Amino acid sequence: MNQEFVFKHEDAEGEATLDAVAKASRFNQWMYDTIRPHCSGKILEIGSGIGNISAYFLKDAHPILLSDIRENYCAKLSARFGGTPGMLGVEQMDITDPAFDQKFARYFDSFDTIFALNVVEHIYDDRLALKNCAKLLKKGGRMIVLVPAYQALYNALDAALEHYRRYTKSSLRACFDEAGYTIVHTQHFNAMGIPAWFISGKLQGNDVIPEGQMGLYDLMVPLFKIVDIALLRQIGLSVITVGEK
Repeated sequence: MNQEFVFKHEDAEGEATLDAVAKASRFNQWMYDTIRPHCSGKILEIGSGIGNISAYFLKDAHPILLSDIRENYCAKLSARFGGTPGMLGVEQMDITDPAFDQKFARYFDSFDTIFALNVVEHIYDDRLALKNCAKLLKKGGRMIVLVPAYQALYNALDAALEHYRRYTKSSLRACFDEAGYTIVHTQHFNAMGIPAWFISGKLQGNDVIPEGQMGLYDLMVPLFKIVDIALLRQIGLSVITVGEK
């Protein structure tokens, strides 16, 4: 594990990356379609950012509460989605807050589904994060986590985005096991992202994802989806695990 990062209230690198990914509609739709079959009922999104995936849930009128640790992102989410059917509100939430039980007790045993996409790698105590999420789930509710895979791929992009670590299926499973979940599904996602991440972050030394590169990648998503199917989703830039409380 890397040294603990100092929390930044304004995250320039992260927001630049979110802005680049926001324009990648094919990629975002692919990610949404991948986790949607595991989602039901009342939903909480941890780390909504600027709403790149939130928008797809709201388009399909899923009842969803959005959340983020940063006040500026929460303000953007409220401005963007306020009044949208299915929108349950926006909560500024630190999932490892020392006073978590006092601040968020009103949400205990409230949600059928919680998901955190590209969030847990930013959290120093990832196990505590999953334990606190379990408090928010109803019995039988599901926790969905997508995180970057393979520590060997850690590069300038990871450091700039303040990723503490990258995962394997086994290391992510260990987090779920310690938090008391029963694993119901695990897979990799986005195999062709591996060479793209290596080239951009390791060879080119980029600390944000260039919009041009993300745009080109997005054009190729229909092909990349076929690659994932051919590889039986056994390799990918990300790993996804679904656990049940």
